[in-house]
Amino acid sequence: MTVDGETVGRIGPGLVVLVGVGAADSSDDVVALSAKMAALRIFRDTDGKMNRSVVDVAGEVLVVSQFTLLADVRKGRRPSYAGAAAPELAERLVNELKERLDSLGVPVSTGTFGARMQVALTNDGPVTIVIDTDQGKIT
Repeated sequence: MTVDGETVGRIGPGLVVLVGVGAADSSDDVVALSAKMAALRIFRDTDGKMNRSVVDVAGEVLVVSQFTLLADVRKGRRPSYAGAAAPELAERLVNELKERLDSLGVPVSTGTFGARMQVALTNDGPVTIVIDTDQGKIT
């Protein structure tokens, strides 16, 4: 991941996590999300089945703050970001997510909050998962 041509975040095999923080999100959501991400069995085992977690494969996580995930396009042609958290809350919760994953033994790299970042990735397989929290419960 680069900002103004400078590398600010890089990982090896693991997860690229695009994080959109909503106005109603809290530290409870971070606890639930980090636990789910660390334990989610989405990496292949020796039989080719998705049966291993990022912890099991000694993978890394690249956390990218992405408020545009909160875009509401139900009305009109211009997305509304009214549901996104204020930058102060969003930055705090993204930092908490990094710290929480670190505490679970998952190496984490991040970009620069609020910067225009260029993210490059190699997607090893067709796995893209949306994880949403609803008052601390994963949905």
